[in-house]
Amino acid sequence: MKSDSLRNHPLITGTLLLTLAGLLSRVIGFFYRIFLSQTIGAEAMGIYQLTIPIHILTISLTSSAIQTAISRFVAQAAVNSAGTTGHLNQNSAPGKLFSLRGRSQNTLCNESCYLSAGLILSLSLAFFCTVFLYQLSEPIAVHFLEEPRCTPLLQIMAFTIPCGAVHACINGYFYGLKKTFVPATSQLLEQLVRVLSVWLFFEISLEKHNAISLNLVVWGMVAGEIAAMLFSISFLRHKKSRGSRFHAVEQIFFMAMPLSANRVLVNLLQSMEAVMLPGQLRLYGYSNTEALSVYGILTGMALPMVLFPSVLTNSVSVMLLPLIAEAQEKQEQRYIINAVKKTCFYSLLLGFGCTLMFLLLGKWMGEVLFSNTLAGTFIVTLGWICPFLYLSTTLHSILNGLGKTTHTFFLNILGLGIRICFVLFVIPLTGIKGYLWGTLLSQITMAVGALLMLLLHCPNGVKKSKQKLDYL
Repeated sequence: MKSDSLRNHPLITGTLLLTLAGLLSRVIGFFYRIFLSQTIGAEAMGIYQLTIPIHILTISLTSSAIQTAISRFVAQAAVNSAGTTGHLNQNSAPGKLFSLRGRSQNTLCNESCYLSAGLILSLSLAFFCTVFLYQLSEPIAVHFLEEPRCTPLLQIMAFTIPCGAVHACINGYFYGLKKTFVPATSQLLEQLVRVLSVWLFFEISLEKHNAISLNLVVWGMVAGEIAAMLFSISFLRHKKSRGSRFHAVEQIFFMAMPLSANRVLVNLLQSMEAVMLPGQLRLYGYSNTEALSVYGILTGMALPMVLFPSVLTNSVSVMLLPLIAEAQEKQEQRYIINAVKKTCFYSLLLGFGCTLMFLLLGKWMGEVLFSNTLAGTFIVTLGWICPFLYLSTTLHSILNGLGKTTHTFFLNILGLGIRICFVLFVIPLTGIKGYLWGTLLSQITMAVGALLMLLLHCPNGVKKSKQKLDYL
């Protein structure tokens, strides 16, 4: 039906745009890393890579969770705005207006109100993190990263935080409106400007016969974030903010808090793995060189290859969140149930397809692409996580769209706990196989847990719509 195809349109086109942008960005990043490795050398690349976890941590603290919250509340506010102007709910009985729940709290704020509230909260955190990182860059570099040469890189990186916060909030606003052109294009623009500016900085240094400084790579990050921020701002249209910004800040804060804690813990776990895994492998019997080599092959070759198809499920997840939030605001339980069913089907279909591909071609990928037999073995083993990884990614997005952020927080804590336990207690007995088993078990646990929580939220006895619905 025509109305059904229109309803599908935002999810399909949004997913395609985000997937295309993600693929292009990863391809650009792949060649960019080759360029850097040939230009600045392996040691400088290692120093630069040490700063990346700090950068990701600042994003988790200042903007990523707030972006998700803005997306959800903007989607709900868009529904309420349409309802207050008298638009009909096309999926309700004829002549029935949107159910506004007696003008619930969400109707106090419109889309612009949530955007401005998110910007206030995100920029406040961003400026604090900027000052903190700039002032304490030397202690962080010396005592945490154990590399004093990271100090100027962290100081320059601090300037990316406010720009990234503005960019992320605007992206969340457009995701909530189900308009993905600006986020997708700004992602590509940021990557392109970063690469081109670094290349230009290097060319100028060579022309002036100056030594190529690693600082120029981080200045490229600053240039990319500024370009993406200005591009996103240029697409904003003035719309009078309606509602209490204080109330909007409060709503965003209480939704973003568990999400932010979750993402910070993920980053801390990755840092812990970087420190703990080689040490636990040494307890198993590897030499220091062997332990570091195995860890590098796993994290630098096998995992990126297995995670590459997740660009599609990540794009679907971004689009699902505002759609589910909108359906919840309209009290369309049937839509949510259908979303869960079809998300499970297509995620598992993609996941098992990728598992089959990695089982058949994993060893070939390791030997041909990386010239490493062990990488192929890891790819084959890690291929089994694909169905559960893709399923948990999309189901967690549905839970976040329903406002169940504490549920996803609990599930991620559970998954991280399983991985840490395997690193601490199983790897010394079984070697790197213990980490692979722990990763698989954690993904299964998070996927099954998310599915059970959604089944409890949408039991078989919920009220069904009187008319036949065919969403997604």
